[in-house]
Amino acid sequence: MIQQWPSPAKLNLFLYITGRRTDGYHQLQTLFQFLDYGDTLAITPRQDEKIRLLTPVDGVEDEHNLIVRAARLLQRYCDERQIVTPPRGADIRIEKVLPMGGGLGGGSSNAATVLVALNSLWQCGLSDERLAELGLSLGADVPVFVRGHAAFAEGIGERLQPADPQEKWYLVAHPGVSIPTPLIFGDAELKRDTPVRPLNELLQLPYANDCEPIARKRFREVEQLLSWLLQYAPSRLTGTGACVFAEFNTESEARQVLNQAPAWLRGFVARGVNISPLHRTRSGQI
Repeated sequence: MIQQWPSPAKLNLFLYITGRRTDGYHQLQTLFQFLDYGDTLAITPRQDEKIRLLTPVDGVEDEHNLIVRAARLLQRYCDERQIVTPPRGADIRIEKVLPMGGGLGGGSSNAATVLVALNSLWQCGLSDERLAELGLSLGADVPVFVRGHAAFAEGIGERLQPADPQEKWYLVAHPGVSIPTPLIFGDAELKRDTPVRPLNELLQLPYANDCEPIARKRFREVEQLLSWLLQYAPSRLTGTGACVFAEFNTESEARQVLNQAPAWLRGFVARGVNISPLHRTRSGQI
């Protein structure tokens, strides 16, 4: 039985804000793609009901950690519906490489990996669709990681349809700051009236991120990083930041730029993939 489970990063290849609802939530259109890079979770089933995170994340109490919350959510769901399985407990370790607050979906990906892995290890037998419904209560980005296919998202991010963008290579860099999402969405200058367009049209246009001007205005580190990367390749913010990425056709091109990066730049090279490494692992394809 698999015990090492990938928890991949994601990029928002584009992100457009198309409106704002009366409850304050923003309407958007965005394109999610996974990276063949991310955290790794080691999960060992227990013969009791305890959920233990053996590698606590600095600054995050276990009770608030999405890893623990996801495990307990699945545990409660199975208990309430009297799904007969062996004892549902787990010891969980995480090898954390994705920065917190970086716009790479690390926490949501961790939660999704826990749901997918424990569904298998505990023999719950739930479909990905049901797991995605459960995951939505943990965060808007969790379902796309559960479903495991690159996706076009609309509404407030809850309406997903599979997509197959080009699988390019990316230099992903972190500016060394954390950007709270409410700071971006609360900015009066945020563009909120981008027209709603069909996916086939959006795929033919240059990609952009409506949140990027606000991040560049408020954080000089983001401005500095993007200004440097744009000398070499198309580059933009992912999500509400803080990470930015530059796109290349080959791995060697991406690594060449990373190798000449200034000392203050922290980054990695990874390939964009339309099928999540989590799902390839589960399917025994890697």
